[in-house]
Amino acid sequence: MKKKLMIVLSVFLLLTGIGLTVYGVTKGGFKDVKNKAIRICNECIGIG
Repeated sequence: MKKKLMIVLSVFLLLTGIGLTVYGVTKGGFKDVKNKAIRICNECIGIG
């Protein structure tokens, strides 16, 4: 019973994560994250 519950919970969390990722990408969140990552990298290595 406990193993079955863990499998169901794992599948639920996986599907929730995939759903939220797709939602974020469709709302343009990828561009924001990419731009922030580029700024952080540029500041860290001293280019920007």
